[in-house]
Amino acid sequence: MEAASSSPVADKVVELRGVRLQTQAFGDPASPPVLLIMGVMSSMLWWPERFCQELAAQGRYVIRYDQRDTGLSTHYPPGKPAYSFGDLSDDAIAILEAYGIEAAHLVGMSMGGLVAQEAALRHPRRVRTLTLISSSPLGVDGLPSSTAAYKEHSAAAENIDWSDLEAIADFMRRDSAMLAGTKHQHDAEAASALIARDMDRAPSFVSATNHFMLLSGNERATLHASRIDMPILAIHGTSDPLFPIEHGEAFTRVVPNAELHRVSGGGHEIHDQDIDEMVRVIAGHTAS
Repeated sequence: MEAASSSPVADKVVELRGVRLQTQAFGDPASPPVLLIMGVMSSMLWWPERFCQELAAQGRYVIRYDQRDTGLSTHYPPGKPAYSFGDLSDDAIAILEAYGIEAAHLVGMSMGGLVAQEAALRHPRRVRTLTLISSSPLGVDGLPSSTAAYKEHSAAAENIDWSDLEAIADFMRRDSAMLAGTKHQHDAEAASALIARDMDRAPSFVSATNHFMLLSGNERATLHASRIDMPILAIHGTSDPLFPIEHGEAFTRVVPNAELHRVSGGGHEIHDQDIDEMVRVIAGHTAS
């Protein structure tokens, strides 16, 4: 894929029910809309700008945003998130409303994939297609857990002083390395710079830990991916240590309109050297 030409970029704040959501759009508003939903503790900066620009260059109107408790969106006291997963899925639809978009293609990464699935189940007329990167199907049991090495790393989080921003940054740097795939060398310097930028940008970065409280809840127990009737594209790294490849494969087993694109040696990440490949399959999936 050739390098994308620079697409117009516009920032916009969406206000709803006392909640502020910071958004940013790339490309031509007349093009088919694609809404990007990032994962746990991650602001929209974790959608690489080159990824957004490349997708916009393929004729898509790309919108990324800070979910609650990340970036410049509304933050809540640590340990007291006054919202649910259902609220996060409604936030996605509220952003479409604010942009005057009737229906969009949703692209979710990791936890963002769970939010996108719930949005599709709660608001099926507003979702054209789903692309789920490094995610897992709602309601499907019996899938393999994280690798032993990643479990050991995650367990260390219990000993972190979550009021100490440098301790959090150090854990996130190690987490980024643990989530990397096997095909490409992990760029520790780039990851460290992104983490620093994300932390500096947020007025209360520690509030992002509220996302873990949502993941540990059971409010999604009645939701099941098999009820999703729009086309699904699962993009999954074959070396994902958090959600092993079986999670991506499960979409094709339980959802009739699901396809799987394997990223050879890919981890739980959007690696710069995989962006062209990802953009190509997403552009094809959202072409209808």
